[in-house]
Amino acid sequence: MTAQTAVPDAELTGRRVEELLDRLVERGDAATAATAEELVRVLMDFYGAGLARVLHLVERRTDAGGPRAALLGDALVASLLVLHDLHPEDVTARIGRALASVRSQDAVEVAEFVPESGALRLREGASGGCGCGGAADRSAVEGALSCFAPEVTSVAWEAGGAPELPLLQISRRPPTTAPVS
Repeated sequence: MTAQTAVPDAELTGRRVEELLDRLVERGDAATAATAEELVRVLMDFYGAGLARVLHLVERRTDAGGPRAALLGDALVASLLVLHDLHPEDVTARIGRALASVRSQDAVEVAEFVPESGALRLREGASGGCGCGGAADRSAVEGALSCFAPEVTSVAWEAGGAPELPLLQISRRPPTTAPVS
């Protein structure tokens, strides 16, 4: 928060939420009031989980990166920071962090990101030549991007790296017929 940002009072905020929910009930639209209450509950659960994660990461993280690295590397905390425009990293760094978080950095690389449109092109790397595939888990990559870099509005995938070589089977040499002496 900047020095100019007013810190909201928790008690006043709670009263205001209750007042708004009561106003919906007074209007007689029970379905709308129930939906609003559910919305508040879902948001409270989300923020509560985020705060619990912050406390856990700050208490447990003592490696060289420290708590800051732990907080920025956590998908839930990062999504809260991005949501409130508090994340200290730029979108390019957060895209890299998203790819690293799903352990696909070797298999996926950024081909191009267009900030104006939010379009991201990803290139799948070569499988490593073992013939076992190595394709990235696209849904995991896209899920991580939505947490770490919601500015990415579309993802296009392209094949990259060297073309896969055919699998060569090596077997024993076929028997030869030797002349009988």
